Amino acid sequence: MKRMFPGTRALRTFAAAARHLNFTHAADELGLTPAAVSYQIKEIETQLDIRLFSRTSRSIQLTPAGALLFEATTTALDTLQRATSNAKRISRGASHLHISLGARFATNWLLPRLPKFRAAHPHLELTFDISDQLRDFDADDVDIAIRFGAGNYRGAHAERLFDTAIVPVCNPELLASGIRLKEPRDLLQQTLCYVDCKVENLVWPNWRMWMAAAGIENFDDSRCLAFSESSHVVQAVIEGGAIGLIELAMVNNEIAQGRLIQLFDIGVSLGKDYAYHLVYPESSFEDWRIVAFRQWMLQQSRLQKS
Repeated sequence: MKRMFPGTRALRTFAAAARHLNFTHAADELGLTPAAVSYQIKEIETQLDIRLFSRTSRSIQLTPAGALLFEATTTALDTLQRATSNAKRISRGASHLHISLGARFATNWLLPRLPKFRAAHPHLELTFDISDQLRDFDADDVDIAIRFGAGNYRGAHAERLFDTAIVPVCNPELLASGIRLKEPRDLLQQTLCYVDCKVENLVWPNWRMWMAAAGIENFDDSRCLAFSESSHVVQAVIEGGAIGLIELAMVNNEIAQGRLIQLFDIGVSLGKDYAYHLVYPESSFEDWRIVAFRQWMLQQSRLQKS
């Protein structure tokens, strides 16, 4: 009787367990419980009549048979993912562009400008992958990406759009209430918030860095509020009366509409090489969809700088 082969879901579970050599870590990656991972591994072993892992009270290791199957499984899953991506790309048609970009950039920079793009290119349909994670253009069904970094992306072409300065902003009502904010030292008595994250292993500019740039040394940032998302910082500023450290390019609309006010002409950055980049496969340089979107993005970035 022909033996049934494990399904894709079971193989993904096995691959995660083999990669981490830890059922708990594999469960975290897959959104399962460790017991569910253990059960699926036992099912595969029973189904194939192969022992995949050697277990002790403290660790698990792949058996020689398990290592062989892990290598084959990884290759098979990668091939299947790339084939699925290509199938999706074919099915969505030649006038469809799938763009990967972060939520902050999408909401605060691109979306307000999209009507202009659609008016200029009515026959090109855009859809979005909202993520700050690096994407594999072949495996993830993505045509082009917008990423913040130094522009070093293996196997891809990156074009610099614009850099960004991180500046303090506040709600106009805070100034209208009579609070004195005439010099950077006046901020020391206020509620200060910022984005706590890293980009390419570099710490995103925070209040300690900004205060140093403003000439205030040994700033105690223990009372500052840290958020993981810039949208939370903007919300705290607009609704909570805090003063936020935020990317100027991402709040230009709020400043133009009078919802926010930039305080002081002092900005800090991650470094001169760090900027927003348009990233796409080198093989797509002459793709008419890439050309249209690239030219429009470069035009918009020039308008922002002017």
